[in-house]
Amino acid sequence: MLVDLWPQYALRLTTPRLELRLPGEDELVALAELAAVGIHAPGERPFLTPWTEGTATDRARNVLRGHWGALAEWEPYGWDLGLGVFREGTAIGMVSMRARDFPVIRQVVTSSWLGRRFQGQGYGTEARTALLALAFDHLGATDALTEVFQDNHASQGVSRKLGYQPDGVSIDARDGEALTSDRLRLTRGRWLSSVHDPVTVTGLELEPYGL
Repeated sequence: MLVDLWPQYALRLTTPRLELRLPGEDELVALAELAAVGIHAPGERPFLTPWTEGTATDRARNVLRGHWGALAEWEPYGWDLGLGVFREGTAIGMVSMRARDFPVIRQVVTSSWLGRRFQGQGYGTEARTALLALAFDHLGATDALTEVFQDNHASQGVSRKLGYQPDGVSIDARDGEALTSDRLRLTRGRWLSSVHDPVTVTGLELEPYGL
């Protein structure tokens, strides 16, 4: 079975409304088609990597490339866990948690996107909570980091709600323009002292390559 060769397929994160897991082939197509429709308003550029630009086909193929690439390049000391977010079996978006030298540094970086029709309903907060529960409660992470453009108010709001604190800024170049992002950090101590939705994590007993 696939799960015997690639144990990440056994991992499940369950919240009151959502399930997060690696998508199957047809589910990955559904996620790609969801991104193809668009995940932000025309003219907005919420991501440093412009994977949502171009045609609908470009966006769909970028989802496939990113997902397959992360799975293929998995190593115990450097990984990118990309999970589909499902609401009653319907694909509504994807989340990612990545790390480098995790056994030593114990830090993770999260990112996410949702289909436009699923935004503004609390799903982003719930999905991020699931990732943080995996990181802090099951993997022994010490910190969770994220970087957000200063005008990305939705993502900023999710981070503040979950207890992230300012951790400086990053300045990057894109298309000849200098872009400033807020760096935000959530420590293990703040996570453990906070109240959040319950999260059930299963599948870690198969030890998925450094998780």
